[in-house]
Amino acid sequence: MRKLSIGSIAIALWLAGCTLEPQYHRPDAPVAASFSNGSTYQAQTLKTGGKRSANGQAASDIGWRNFFVDARLQQLIKIALINNRDLRVAVLNIEAARAQYQITRAGFLPAVGAAASQNKQRIPADLSRTSQTVSDVYSVGLNASWEIDFFGRIRSLKDQALAQYLATSQARKAAELLLVSQVADQYLTMLAYDELLTVTQDTLNTAQGSYQLTQLKFDNGTGSELDLRQAQTVVDQAQANLQAQARARAQAENLLVLLIGEPLPSDLAPGANLDGQDLLEDIPAGLPSDLLSRRPDIMEAEENLLAANANIGAARAAFFPKVTLTGTFGTLSPSLGGLFKPGSAAWAFGPQISIPIFEGGTNLANLNLAEVRKKIQVAQYERTIQGAFRDVSDGLTARGTYDREIAARQRDTLAEQRRLELSQLRYRGGVDSYLSVLTAQNDLYASRQSLITAQVQRLTSLVGLYRALGGGWIERSGEEPRPADAPGAG
Repeated sequence: MRKLSIGSIAIALWLAGCTLEPQYHRPDAPVAASFSNGSTYQAQTLKTGGKRSANGQAASDIGWRNFFVDARLQQLIKIALINNRDLRVAVLNIEAARAQYQITRAGFLPAVGAAASQNKQRIPADLSRTSQTVSDVYSVGLNASWEIDFFGRIRSLKDQALAQYLATSQARKAAELLLVSQVADQYLTMLAYDELLTVTQDTLNTAQGSYQLTQLKFDNGTGSELDLRQAQTVVDQAQANLQAQARARAQAENLLVLLIGEPLPSDLAPGANLDGQDLLEDIPAGLPSDLLSRRPDIMEAEENLLAANANIGAARAAFFPKVTLTGTFGTLSPSLGGLFKPGSAAWAFGPQISIPIFEGGTNLANLNLAEVRKKIQVAQYERTIQGAFRDVSDGLTARGTYDREIAARQRDTLAEQRRLELSQLRYRGGVDSYLSVLTAQNDLYASRQSLITAQVQRLTSLVGLYRALGGGWIERSGEEPRPADAPGAG
């Protein structure tokens, strides 16, 4: 049987793509095999008209223009995708990661350069074999250096750089999905403040009317100062709330301006009010395992895990010899004019083997560090999956409860409105004190505020569910999804 040399074995391993990376196994998802299906997670259909259906489409297949039908909101999202600075940074990070990957991949190829030099030397006459004490050597040629990746060090570094590039691409995709949902949330918040300002202004108008009535009664001696001061309290509180809500509304608009990256355009399309927002509600959640291919943050976490796994291969390869081939080819001559004459050709070839003997524990520490970092990435990957599972579960339970809550709050608001009307009649008729009117006004005001809060929370929870299921990457349903490293959505 023919014996194989160590060199031939190394070459065979290299040609076979030898690598010391651990075999990658995707960690099991640390969540239940399915989402909860209790009564609080079931989609509701209390409204009889105006609902649009997702027709069984997954969130990742639904364009954001199909999910959001408000023309003004669509325009704002489009502007944000073009102008948002955070998204620009995410795109530039992709370019930086791509360049780093290309730098690392270049390590597979020989480095070739050209060089020209003149070497002038003087030696003492008693040491010269000729009568000349000054000599010149001119050279022109090419030099090359190539590390043969016998043990996969460069291959592992390339795999690591590629995984980091892909992770950066997924991070950019996650940033774009988040931006779409943030613009929608902030727009809905502005609409909610508009509704609250209207409610507070109505309350203020009613309170001012009551105050004028109690003032008239007090002036005529038929009313007490206590009733007057109680009526004044309602007016002052409504005025204070009006200013606070106006301030909050302005700040909400400022945040929206920051998200879209420019002042609100003057030619914005007409938009719907808060109650007129018709978002898709029946998006199927699928299985938790579907999130692995729909959620870019999960894919980013797995790419980071793959990068850490590849880094272990590079750390292991550092324990083995490094083989480098160097060579030069060109011409040498004692005179500049003789460089390219026949017989002036010169070459040199020098293979070099570098074997680590004593590194003070550096290689072992680097390997331990790489293994620990992989464990960290495993934990972060599992945490990302758990966070995604919770996001979807929260969205499902919100979708399953808000309709009934809003219906109950609407009935409560109607009852409080009627209660205020009856209290005012009893007070004007002298049957009851102003305290009953004051209590009814405050309760109606609180009821209307709670109704608006529930309405906006219902809408933002649907937006959150859409994003949690991976929606917001394509503009229109049916479009071919862009690669995660696409230049931009604008």
